[in-house]
Amino acid sequence: MLLARSHSLIKLRRYCSISVFIRSLTVCSSSLLNNPSTSKPHFQNTAECPQFHFMFPRYFSSKTASSSSKQSLPLTRDGNYNEASPENLVVCPGCGVHMQDADPKHPGFFVKPSQKDPRTYRLHAHLEPVCQESEVSDFLKRGTVIEPETNDSDVGVAEVRHERPVVCARCHSLRHYGKVKDSTVENLLPDFDFDHTIGRKLVSTSGTRSVVLMVVDASDFDGSFPKKVANLVSDTIEEHLTAWKLGKSGNVPRVVLVVTKIDLLPSSISPTRFEHWVRQRAREGGSNKLTSVHLVSAVRDWGLKNLVDDVIALAGQRGNVWAIGAQNAGKSTLINSLGKHVGGKVSHLTEAPVPGTTLGIVRVEGVLPRQAKLFDTPGLLHPHQIATRLTREEQKLVYISKELKPRTYRIKAGHSVHIAGLMRLDVEELSVDSIYVTVWASVYLPLHMGKTENSCEMVEEHFGHQLQPPIGKARVKELGQWVRKEFRVCGNSWDSSSVDISAAGLGWFAIGLKGEAQLGVWTYDGIDVVLRNSLIPQRSQYFEVSGFTVSKIVSKADQSSNKALRQSEKKKPNNRKETTPANAEPVS
Repeated sequence: MLLARSHSLIKLRRYCSISVFIRSLTVCSSSLLNNPSTSKPHFQNTAECPQFHFMFPRYFSSKTASSSSKQSLPLTRDGNYNEASPENLVVCPGCGVHMQDADPKHPGFFVKPSQKDPRTYRLHAHLEPVCQESEVSDFLKRGTVIEPETNDSDVGVAEVRHERPVVCARCHSLRHYGKVKDSTVENLLPDFDFDHTIGRKLVSTSGTRSVVLMVVDASDFDGSFPKKVANLVSDTIEEHLTAWKLGKSGNVPRVVLVVTKIDLLPSSISPTRFEHWVRQRAREGGSNKLTSVHLVSAVRDWGLKNLVDDVIALAGQRGNVWAIGAQNAGKSTLINSLGKHVGGKVSHLTEAPVPGTTLGIVRVEGVLPRQAKLFDTPGLLHPHQIATRLTREEQKLVYISKELKPRTYRIKAGHSVHIAGLMRLDVEELSVDSIYVTVWASVYLPLHMGKTENSCEMVEEHFGHQLQPPIGKARVKELGQWVRKEFRVCGNSWDSSSVDISAAGLGWFAIGLKGEAQLGVWTYDGIDVVLRNSLIPQRSQYFEVSGFTVSKIVSKADQSSNKALRQSEKKKPNNRKETTPANAEPVS
């Protein structure tokens, strides 16, 4: 009693638990003494003493029974394309990864939002306490709510309103902030095995009809063209078509080439000439059996109606449509636009200018009629694209988000043109006096034209500063080794460009001349550089001058970095003066 009087209730709590624990031990020991059949003094099974079994999980276990029973979800990229997949494996409707709420450091983590009544949600948000003094009554502190008058037309609005699907934390960050919340989480996912998931379905002789939508970026056709898929489908078509003609079973896939983002090309380009150019490049890339070609723009709804009608006719009543393409080619944006055009109930796929937005296969409902299915697949990784080596900030400068504008130089032999710190064209030999070089790339990329003999100084002094990307001097070595490729070109007109020299994921040089030329192209090792017929033969009416052509974004970034460098240099002599003792005598 004296102990209880001198301590508070909080301090007495531990004594209560100990007393209960001792009491349980006493009861269990007394029961053992009264039972003569018990020969061992210790417990073989805690269930023999129910009170003793009750105490340990309460006071000595930090994990609940339900948490230990949870199983980690498989880290796969198969998504929900398989009809026989378990129902407990929920797939994110935005990116296709398996969702889980156990570990935020694993892919697919999500937080289930609390249920809110749309009729009363945010209804009390404007009410605040009147005062915190004691003389104010509780009735005034709580406040009163005047119910708004409801019309008959407003009845049932909450039922008609569709709920937004719950997406993973990564999709939420991409949709609202335009960036990945934690990039290290994506490294836990295995590489997307195209042959295992989709390839084996395309080469199968049985099953439903397959329609392959090969989605290619118009501004980076050669860099985003899926050559591996084109060769696989072409070989399958030739093999199954021969068997089908002989009367055997043969599932002949239909290939529809969809060229997206045509709104980024100049409006002066001819659609007929562009389609002819696309078919030629597709044949050279390995796609010999094209069913149709569609030039579309998901942003401006160009060509979507013809594409939907064609896909519905090819898929039939039970066909499977696979949207396949490189990372950031625009597959998810295209499917969302198709769903809006059709008017069906479509899960909103995550759209972001970030390579690899889709992580797993997503089965999209509502676009195709009857039992036909549409699948959005993860973007195929093309390591030969220069964008795969860049950071998020550098990709923003390279990514083409506006209509392409030509920037033309008229230069002689012995001069070079830089596209940021990523690519350089050297005019080495000419059979004529000069040539026209038109740069087609992002408007945010700075350019420089000067003598070739000063190219080494450009790399040492301006790469990472005035020529960005790469952003920062340290990034120059991280991108790899600077290598050279030689091209001999010829042309027969001064008025238009004859050939292009394209770098995957960056842009291209359009060459206009009437004669022959030997050109040297420098870029980082492993980047694919191709010579092709000119995509856009037009050039700029006004020529660029020698020197730097720097965008405002790169100019401001360079100024801020130089300002920080000057401030750090000013602090160094000041710090040296402060460390010198005041009474120190000069040494003679």
